[in-house]
Amino acid sequence: MAKTDIEIAREAKMKPIQEILDSINVPDKAEVYSPMGRHIAKIKTEYLETLKDKKDGKLILVTAITPTPAGEGKTTTSVGLSDGLNKIGKKSIVCLREPSLGPSFGMKGGAAGGGYAQVVPMEQINLHFTGDFHAITSAHNLLSALIDNHIYWGNKLNIDVRRIVWKRVMDMNDRSLRSIVVDLGGIANGYPRQDGFDITVASEIMAIFCLAKDLKDLENRIGNITIGYTRDKNPIYAKDLNAQGPMTVLLKDAIRPNITQTLENNPAIIHGGPFANIAHGCNSVIATKTALKLSDYVITEAGFGADLGAEKFINIKCRKSNLKPDCVVIVATIRALKMHGGVTKDELTNENVEALKKGVVNLERHINNVRKFGLPVAVAVNHFVADSEKEVNFLMDFCKNLGVDISLCTHWSNGGEGTKDLANTVVKICEKSKSTFKFLYDNKIPLFKKIETIAQEIYHASEVVADTKIRSQLKDFENKGYANLPICVAKTQYSFSTDPSLKGAPTGHVLPIREVKLSSGAEFIVVICGEIMTMPGLPRVPAADSIKINEKGETEGLF
Repeated sequence: MAKTDIEIAREAKMKPIQEILDSINVPDKAEVYSPMGRHIAKIKTEYLETLKDKKDGKLILVTAITPTPAGEGKTTTSVGLSDGLNKIGKKSIVCLREPSLGPSFGMKGGAAGGGYAQVVPMEQINLHFTGDFHAITSAHNLLSALIDNHIYWGNKLNIDVRRIVWKRVMDMNDRSLRSIVVDLGGIANGYPRQDGFDITVASEIMAIFCLAKDLKDLENRIGNITIGYTRDKNPIYAKDLNAQGPMTVLLKDAIRPNITQTLENNPAIIHGGPFANIAHGCNSVIATKTALKLSDYVITEAGFGADLGAEKFINIKCRKSNLKPDCVVIVATIRALKMHGGVTKDELTNENVEALKKGVVNLERHINNVRKFGLPVAVAVNHFVADSEKEVNFLMDFCKNLGVDISLCTHWSNGGEGTKDLANTVVKICEKSKSTFKFLYDNKIPLFKKIETIAQEIYHASEVVADTKIRSQLKDFENKGYANLPICVAKTQYSFSTDPSLKGAPTGHVLPIREVKLSSGAEFIVVICGEIMTMPGLPRVPAADSIKINEKGETEGLF
């Protein structure tokens, strides 16, 4: 019987963190890093300043086809590719997001890779790690407390309690908290009003945390958060409550990037973690830029399919940070492509080339979309033992006919040895390809036109549907000076459309906008579409049902 991910992780022979840091020339000095136990370190921001004149390495973005219940293995492939690059003699660091407790106890399980392509210590990474998410949650809710406290003590700013847009957050899936009433219980407790919770990974603090270039920028962005409006509809900012100072204090250690290691003892930086279906889905800019200074090749992932994660990585993260990918790797599995071709999950082990022929349109759509950004593309096939030779040959030929490099990867079972072909392909692309990198839309076009561009060019929708109220809000954002902000679309990850049942590469569908939100601190506009929720719920049988401590005192069921 095959070992589980958690069993493989427990057998890892981890090196002391200083040995990992030695491999990327990070000195053993108190002013450089803070050890968080034996195998994790936080790099100090003062040291990061000393790296600014060093040459950047190559940036490789790992994204994927539209996810299905069959799985694609984007994080696993990111870890495997970094290990593979180190195997062929290149200095590589993998940059990942920190996992959220919501999916860990909900539907998805952990997010630290799998098999022999994992980052460790796995249990710590998937649960509380270095406490960054708790710091972000606390900073966010401190602002919530300051808002209600200000109203209680006289409301000098004339905050209209009906127009407070700042919700509370927690890092857990809990649908019962989506819409609540606070301040009940009489005069001593304040003025009753409607409120609600989002999940921490959807917090604007999380987005700011991941886009800020340093601690000062973090503080300025926090101060610019719009928390609500007066009765005259004038905006009120966090800085009007003097909130940016204490909130930044709560984040001063969290903002330092976390360094751990892979199972093959290669460096991994894991920092920040906004969801890609309801936020921008990338790890922190600070982490990515740190890795670029410390290695030749940086492997980073963007959440879910390329229509969400990669689009936001480029149009939001790259736009805000001047980062530019040198290559994009799209992860696919034959299993998932067969599901896009109409096969049910219980039939995936049966050979079905016809279903694969129908399903590859999803991969082709993602390839063509990435090419719209002027970036070279490679395909990584995350190989499963049930994949037949005919299915593999068809997919290899399909990609070659599109002029795309494709590699069959066995990193789950073989670690970095199973991604050496992909690693060599990535090196070849970075050395030979001339990037003609460009954004999908210009900053200066109207906000609604930006939404239409994403919908039509990336989702292949026929039109965007928005009522008068939504269009008026967008115009109001433009009039208030936010016309140049990029768009962050919140929609289902399971389809190019807003209908999760539409697999493959649908066309002619409409993109219905349910709500728009201004993130004036993070500096983007959130466009909520379809049935997407910023506070997810737990499934009928949550992953938490099988998570426990066994007789040996070990965690069971996390994978």
